[in-house]
Amino acid sequence: MQFSTLILVLLCFMVLAYYLGRRRSLNLVSGRVRDLHSLPSYYGMQTALWCGIPALLLFVIWVSFEGAVMTGLVVEGLPSEIQNLPVERLNLVLNDIRNLAQGNIVSRTVDETMQKASDHYASLKKISHTALFVATLALATMGGLWARQSITHDQRARNRVEKAINFFLVSSSSLAVFTTIGIVLSVLFEAIRFFQQIPITAFIFGLEWSPQTAIRADQVGSSGVFGAIPLFAGTFLITLIAMVVAVPIGLMSAIYMAEYASKKFRDLAKPILEVLAGIPTVVYGFFAALTVAPFFRDMGASLGLSVSSESALAAGVVMGIMIIPFVSSLSDDVINAVPQSMRDGSYGLGATRSETIRQVIMPAALPGIVGGVLLAVSRAIGETMIVVMAAGLSANLTANPLEAVTTVTVQIVTLLVGDQEFDSAKTLAAFALALVLFVITLALNMIALYIVRKYREQYE
Repeated sequence: MQFSTLILVLLCFMVLAYYLGRRRSLNLVSGRVRDLHSLPSYYGMQTALWCGIPALLLFVIWVSFEGAVMTGLVVEGLPSEIQNLPVERLNLVLNDIRNLAQGNIVSRTVDETMQKASDHYASLKKISHTALFVATLALATMGGLWARQSITHDQRARNRVEKAINFFLVSSSSLAVFTTIGIVLSVLFEAIRFFQQIPITAFIFGLEWSPQTAIRADQVGSSGVFGAIPLFAGTFLITLIAMVVAVPIGLMSAIYMAEYASKKFRDLAKPILEVLAGIPTVVYGFFAALTVAPFFRDMGASLGLSVSSESALAAGVVMGIMIIPFVSSLSDDVINAVPQSMRDGSYGLGATRSETIRQVIMPAALPGIVGGVLLAVSRAIGETMIVVMAAGLSANLTANPLEAVTTVTVQIVTLLVGDQEFDSAKTLAAFALALVLFVITLALNMIALYIVRKYREQYE
């Protein structure tokens, strides 16, 4: 039984409960709505909530513990020599049992013991899903019927429904907050483990990045050098190039489409421009590696310049092209949100269209424009695929856009790919990079917020 089917059936039960609750409230007062404390729809929503929420809670709890319970029962049925295996090897055996039960490829020869365990697992899974289906719908039915029978004409259904909705909204916002806190703490704890092995001053102020270390005792490798300045220099260089391309083009195109273009041209041009935002980044990466980078290399050779096949210039320009829709679309929406009365007042005082744009519209739209630029900066800092394909993996400390560089996000991906142990400085360096990048991004946002407030107060 698929979980999606169960959720769909439960939603149908909730719709039916809404109809029954609303109908009962009307029957209690013979159709005279003014005799009810709340509107009939609130009684219906109250019944639907009692039908759905307890059943959904049961579903979540059941699914959360189902895997652990089934795994424990399967392990109890295995021979003692398998049960006494180390945790890592036992997990591999259990993974093969699950794959065999689901018809997937297994990593070992299927013997009688594994086949019996797989059949046992499949049987337990079928029983669990059937029991979950029956228990969930039974609880939904009981909750809906109880809520329907408890309806009275003076019941404060609206208050109860609004409290439930308010609780749901608060829970959703709290979940988002706690998720953010969890992400920050998880990165922070792993970064602290890294700084216990590598001095923080050597990481932040180091000028060389070479994280190759020996992971296992039987390997031969260097101790690694973890100076992060080349990575952040490459990140800021590519981001700067991307902003130089994206901000002027995006902002000018937004001003033209909002203030100068005809409606026919705007309806045609804006969707075409926003198509750039829907192109996968790997496509931009291919475009940068196969077209833009060779173009810059050949152009540099014709001018007597040495341009690397993988350069910050190629990656930054293509990234800027990718970011243009972010700046353009958001700026266009903000400029259109400026009241027409402000334009009319400026024209009435004798200002030209360009003067109105520079002295009235742009100051009014500045906070939104800065927000769009910040979003574009965040997009550029977090981009990985274009940098991998166009700028390379070389951690060079340089301000020359014609040379190969790399970024923080590329190195994070590189450090966490392959056979890694989370006790080595090489792997933990990824979390340290993420923490420093988070702090830098937070500082940039605070500075931008200060600038926005300063201009806003000046305008008001």
